[in-house]
This record gives sequence, C-alpha cells and structure tokens, in this order.
Amino acid sequence: MKNKIGFIGLGNMGIHMAKNLIEAGYHLQVHNRTLSKADELDQAGITKCQTPAEAAAGVPIVITMLSEDEVLRESVTGPDGILKTLQPNAVHISMSTISPETAVELAKAHEQAGSHYLASPVFGRPEAAAAKKLFICVSGPQQVKDIAKPVLDCLGQAIHDFGEEVGGANVVKIAGNFMIMASMEMMAEAYTLAEKNGLDRTQVANFFGSTLFNAPIYQNYGRLIANKQYEPVGFKAKLGYKDARLAFKLSQASYTPMPLVNAVHSRLLSAVAKGLGDRDWVEGFGRGVSEDAGL
Repeated sequence: MKNKIGFIGLGNMGIHMAKNLIEAGYHLQVHNRTLSKADELDQAGITKCQTPAEAAAGVPIVITMLSEDEVLRESVTGPDGILKTLQPNAVHISMSTISPETAVELAKAHEQAGSHYLASPVFGRPEAAAAKKLFICVSGPQQVKDIAKPVLDCLGQAIHDFGEEVGGANVVKIAGNFMIMASMEMMAEAYTLAEKNGLDRTQVANFFGSTLFNAPIYQNYGRLIANKQYEPVGFKAKLGYKDARLAFKLSQASYTPMPLVNAVHSRLLSAVAKGLGDRDWVEGFGRGVSEDAGL
C-alpha cells in the first residue's frame, strides 16, 4: 500500500515523472487517455487502468498531470473520476497549470468526499522532468504537504511553499508562465532586430545570456529562439495559449492591468490560428516575430 500510488496523465511531462517514480520504487496505477503511452514505462512497475477512478482505487496518493482545467475537473468529479474510488484521507496531488478557481473548487470537492487536495504545479520542460530538476510549488494544508513531500522529492530539485490557501501555487505558476512568455517575446524581438541590422543573432543571444541576462530562461529559451530551433516539441503552443488565457482572466478578475498579457496572448493566438498549436511555443514567438519582420 505504501509504495503504490495512482498516476494520471502521461504527456510530455508526465511520462518522465512517472519513470522517476518507478525508479524510486513506487508501483504506479496509471491512466492516460491514450493508454498505449504507458507502454513506454517499465511494465513491472505499473498497472494499466482504464479510468481515473480505477487508477485512484486503494492508493494513499494519486498524482494528476493534465493539461486543461476541464480535463482535470472531469477526471476528478466525473462519472469515472477519482472521487468515486479515492479512499478517506487519501491525497490528490495536482501538478499541472490550472486556474486558482479550479483548484479551490476541487479542494472543496475533496473535502466533501473525505479526501485531500494539494496544488503542486511545476516549472521545467520535459528534459528537466527527466532529470528530476523540476521546481515544485505547493499550496494547501501543512499536513497534506507533509504526506506529499516524499513523493515530490522524487520529482524535483526543490519544493517551494506558498501557504495554505490552495490556489496560491496556481497563481505563482500562472505568473511565472506569463514571465516566460513575455521574456520569449522580448528575446524574439531583440534577436530579430539584431539580425535585421546585419548581426549574428546567435552571437547576440550568447552575449546577453552570459552577461546582463545570465539566467536559465534567457540562456535556454534564448538559444532556441536565436537558433530558430523549434524541435523537439517540449511545450505546445496551444497549451501556452491556454496559459495566456489564464493569466488574462486572472488579471481581469483581480483588476491588475497587465499590458504585456495582451501582447503574449495575441502572439500565441496567432500561432494557433496559423496551425502551429501542436508546435513548440518557442516557435510561436520566434517564427511569429521573424515573419512580422519579413524574415
């Protein structure tokens, strides 16, 4: 019982997280809409489940890594949702980017069912998930965090606590993704400006990434944007657009003027409209700015 947990969502991030949990000695009851994705996992370390309810049955902890609020809500409260089978006092660790409103809604549903909900969104691309280098943000009751910590320690390099209000970590995640999007727009514009004025955009990116903007976002995303390297797909543009919508909605609800939210929202909407929704969000910014500049 102690080493058996549920895991729902084997996308670009979830598949690596599941592998790390298996390596750490956990047996996973896994569910994914395309269940064949589980074939990439060590079969001795998993039990394939047809529904979220089946994945949550008889385990003390279930993790979800699902991309949309609606999908997560259905996986929790729907006819085959985890609340149908989750045992009393079990913990649901929700690790994807969702709105704080949805987090509060689901936390209440868990409370009514006698189980617990922990907001635990993460920062990092698939390669960071594979290397156990995710930054994990948590918010919710302290006793729930204590239960979740041994599992979360297997997935990331640090856990950052943002209080007991369950939606707090989700606000941090939305704010952080907005900052990444705004940085990509800025880099794409700056490096395109350099290119149009006869400079090597890669040299310019390397200079800024090692001096004024010596930080992982500007080094890693800056390299991809400067080199126009849009594969492999780590995070889809349509999911970035979803996150931009979340940031816009949160800014409106809290009466927070955020002009740059409008800019990144439009950039990603344009990418999706051009058929690039399943491409990396880096391409949405890099190619979008280059095309606007006639390159």
